[in-house]
Amino acid sequence: MANSYTPIYNILSVAVLSLAAFACFDGFASSAPVQRPDPFQAEHSPDQILVKPKLGVAPAALAVFHAAHNTGIQSEFPRFGGVQVLRVPAGETVPGLIAKYQQSGLVEYAEPDYVYHLDATMPNDPAFTNGTLWALYNYGQNSGTAGADINAVNAWDIRTSASNIVVAILDSGVRYTHQDLAANIWSNPVDGTHGINAVAGTSDPMDDYGHGTQMAGVLGAVGNNGLGVVGVAWQVQMMACKCFNSSGAATSAEILACVDFACTNGAQIMNASFDSTGFSQSLSNAIYATREAGIIFVASAGNTTPSGINVDVTPHYPACYQIDNIVSVAYTTRNDTLGAFSDYGPTNIALAAPGDQIYSTFNASDSSYFPPSNSIDEAGTSFAAAYVSGALALMLAQYPGQSYPEIISLLLSATDPVAALAGKCRTGGRLNLRKALNRPLLSAIAASPGSPPQFLFRVSAGTNRTCVIQATTPDFSSWTPVFTNTTAGAGYFEFTNLSLSGSSSQFYRVSCAP
Repeated sequence: MANSYTPIYNILSVAVLSLAAFACFDGFASSAPVQRPDPFQAEHSPDQILVKPKLGVAPAALAVFHAAHNTGIQSEFPRFGGVQVLRVPAGETVPGLIAKYQQSGLVEYAEPDYVYHLDATMPNDPAFTNGTLWALYNYGQNSGTAGADINAVNAWDIRTSASNIVVAILDSGVRYTHQDLAANIWSNPVDGTHGINAVAGTSDPMDDYGHGTQMAGVLGAVGNNGLGVVGVAWQVQMMACKCFNSSGAATSAEILACVDFACTNGAQIMNASFDSTGFSQSLSNAIYATREAGIIFVASAGNTTPSGINVDVTPHYPACYQIDNIVSVAYTTRNDTLGAFSDYGPTNIALAAPGDQIYSTFNASDSSYFPPSNSIDEAGTSFAAAYVSGALALMLAQYPGQSYPEIISLLLSATDPVAALAGKCRTGGRLNLRKALNRPLLSAIAASPGSPPQFLFRVSAGTNRTCVIQATTPDFSSWTPVFTNTTAGAGYFEFTNLSLSGSSSQFYRVSCAP
């Protein structure tokens, strides 16, 4: 009987006095020392710095200090602890001004306004067949390896739509009028605009570089419309957050403005296909605020030429911030090898996804696709992050009500092991969309008083799947079936625990027929 069921996916621990749900995946420990560079070596704006007021310091005292040093406040972010963006006055340097604020005792920290670059690597093999979406369905075309894809075709039998999910694309904007994107672009219910332009300070996030439109096509180009390409999610709401300029560069301040806008306007996922070697406490704080809001933050691992580097040793950000809502992604090729330029890290990078020779929408016109004659890249971890963001959108739609740790855990437990990724990322695997959408999920949703208390559980596993609940004692010495049922058309069933003994805790797991 056991052989007819899929592997166990999540475990619940039920304590007599408390209830906790958790899921685990194997990782790799890294003993290599982290090499964080001098903060002024990383590229940064010469015109601005960022400071965070110290808790308890009177705003008036800090205002007096600003005035004394002629540093006007350019913008402020109450959501991120009151971080302020300050102008560097004429005759002053960034290191000099930061030193003055650090010595003032008025701020928690002062730091450069780091410059980030989109992870857009020039190709090592520019020739590929126009329109071949091997990352979604690889049957060995163009000398590829059959099956070295995200298994989208089988996944779409389960779900194609995430129409209720909002994904913020923190990038160069999006050509929101594109024929293959317009139906999936988020609209502000207040004024009908489609995002934010933090570069120009407007509400028009039209893409003038191209990278953001490429990410949108990978993540959520409209499916089954007879046009161009199809994204991972056939229906989704993509919020265009333009923080990168027409040269593909952005500052921390511009990124903070986009993160703040996305938080305010209901984004559930943020796609960040960019990196810097500068450790920005302000950006770290902003991402932590997204964590507190339950938002998943997908970050590309970064690209380094001529070959990728271990970011556990030389960190790139935001991929390497130690915040548990960040999902950092490396890229693979059509042969299931690690991308030539892909950065990696057995601790900081969670998984990999396709990112080489990717065909997508482009910003040159409402009907243009990538690569055009003036293509700017065709490989990189940017694309891999977009594939993962699309997958997470479908997962949020498939598993409503689940927390970000549960969704991320399900994602990481659903990867395909790939030999080339062993020791290169925590899971050692590549995204598998079908597995991610086909995971049985066991949740405790209510408890009633008693001695011991009784718990109401829900098993979510898609439609018409037979699932077995098993229980064990804390020593995990043996598992005993306690309940079997079918999810039927609702996609889930509920049951009440009847087997708690006088022990302090009880563990449950679920397995389902394919």
